Amino acid sequence: MGGFKELTPVQKAVELLRAHVVHRPGKRRVSIEEALGKYLAEDVVSPFNIPPVERAVVDGYAVRSSDTFGASPTSPAILRVKGFLRAGEEPRFSVLPGEAVEVATGAQLPPGADAVVMYERTRRVGELLEVMEAVPPYGNVGRVGEDVREGEVVLRRGTRLMPWDIAVLASMGLSAVEVYELRAAVLNVGSELVELGQLDPSEAARRGLVINSNRYSISALLSLYGFSPRYLGIVPDDEREIAKAISRALQEHDAVITVGGASVGRADLTVKAVRELGAELVIHGVLLRPGRANSAAVVNGKPVFMLAGFPVAAIVGFEALAKPVLLSMVGGEEEPKAVVKGILTRRVTTPINVRSYVRVRVYEEGGRLYVEPLALTGSGVLSTLVRGNGILLVPEDREGYDEGDEVEVILLRQPSKSP
Repeated sequence: MGGFKELTPVQKAVELLRAHVVHRPGKRRVSIEEALGKYLAEDVVSPFNIPPVERAVVDGYAVRSSDTFGASPTSPAILRVKGFLRAGEEPRFSVLPGEAVEVATGAQLPPGADAVVMYERTRRVGELLEVMEAVPPYGNVGRVGEDVREGEVVLRRGTRLMPWDIAVLASMGLSAVEVYELRAAVLNVGSELVELGQLDPSEAARRGLVINSNRYSISALLSLYGFSPRYLGIVPDDEREIAKAISRALQEHDAVITVGGASVGRADLTVKAVRELGAELVIHGVLLRPGRANSAAVVNGKPVFMLAGFPVAAIVGFEALAKPVLLSMVGGEEEPKAVVKGILTRRVTTPINVRSYVRVRVYEEGGRLYVEPLALTGSGVLSTLVRGNGILLVPEDREGYDEGDEVEVILLRQPSKSP
């Protein structure tokens, strides 16, 4: 059958796909309770200033700052207290020269006052207040619009909404926002596949069948990154059936992800099926380890990602190839990952010009972090992602790392406490 005609560098593949994918997912207006993890389809502009009025940011006394100038513990400024204001109350009185109003944190500054002196800098004797430290104009005061200005773009289109973003939306009085609803179809290809629960695992193994675990990993990754997966089932190794399934999926979804049948063997028919659909762009094989069989195409402006059937290769292919393209469709950006540095315990050798993802275990010993490679080969050894807790990314311009090198690792879980 021969090998791949040409393997495309990962970054070049992503750039080509982004240039050819012209389809954009639909938009949906959702309540802010439903919006967590979704991507904004609109700029969010503040309808008013936050805070809308000047407020005390500490518990204390609202004063005229000029009344406190020169105050000290030995020569305090003497003011008369004329009342108390809680947060949420409208001021019932103003502050005249020589006066003060006791205020709680968040209380609106009464007219005439331009500063707040903390309790700790005062001494109260009946209605008289001794101020023992000068406070500057607007000291301990939250200014109008200090947090958000009216008309300011607070959140931009493409922002993935985090819990604090939801709180900001609520503070602006917004109960709903418009988000992208990227619907991705998941198809598993392979006559050897059976669904979980369809057969006893031992019976499946005896008959040479494989439980379809990739269905769950790819659907979970889509959900994790804020997309909407829809599993469409298993397709047998039949070029016509694969083409029909992908064609139907493209009609109702913004992207299609197939898993299996993407290589160059006799039963690897997914790429052939996609070509039959008149693909505008086909990338067959990428310079990626594990997962060089991962491929992609663009059909009618929509992406079709054809991931390798081996579990780890499929996950790596999704992360390296599919995710960046899906993010560009909603205007999103790659989120920062937790990265640590550690000492490599064993030499890692990788092919030059190939981006390699090495599964590792990061552990702590003697106050230092160490990085133990778990598997340099075997794209189907899914358990290494569970037993390990990190990924060592070896870029295309390196042939690996030596034992004792300090390397950066993308953490999947917290480092272990022992070797």
